[in-house]
Amino acid sequence: MELMGAIGRMLGFSFAAGINLYATTAMLGLASRYHWVDLPDQYRVFDNDWIIGIALLLYVVEFIADKVPWVDSMWDAVHTVIRPIGGALIAVSTIGPAAPEVKAMIGLAGAALATSSHLAKAGTRAAANTSPEPFSNWILSLSEDGFVIGLALLALKYPAAAAIVVVAAMALILALARWLVRALRRSFRSRATA
Repeated sequence: MELMGAIGRMLGFSFAAGINLYATTAMLGLASRYHWVDLPDQYRVFDNDWIIGIALLLYVVEFIADKVPWVDSMWDAVHTVIRPIGGALIAVSTIGPAAPEVKAMIGLAGAALATSSHLAKAGTRAAANTSPEPFSNWILSLSEDGFVIGLALLALKYPAAAAIVVVAAMALILALARWLVRALRRSFRSRATA
């Protein structure tokens, strides 16, 4: 059961990091600091005043940047590198003691999850920016923040449920990506024949 908890937390936190790395890191730090749940010792790496403070400060910056059309896309572009690295570091930190090969695989899995959720977020935001009104950005931003905080809380308390949410979200992302690729191919074919 301990392994399932570690895997569920790793999946939940890495996926959430791809959407909002700073909220995820702050949640981990606060959960470790205030003992919201009984966490293994490896989570103490997040229980540092500097880590919690910087994560909260950058969360506030991201909270504001996410509400402004096109600023959110620039912020996401910068974080195309940062979020996957953060997802990998969180995955390796939360898995605990393991062989170097296992840590490397866990880091790659964390980076892949964070990259997937990041690309889904960035793509959705870029599409929303074509809308003339600003409300879609606000609604998306608040929904993303709520999802990240909810997933982090779920991963802390019920890691198996968090794993199920992540697997379902990944299936949805893959299905939408497949649909998008097919739609683009049809569009290019119709333009080529016209």
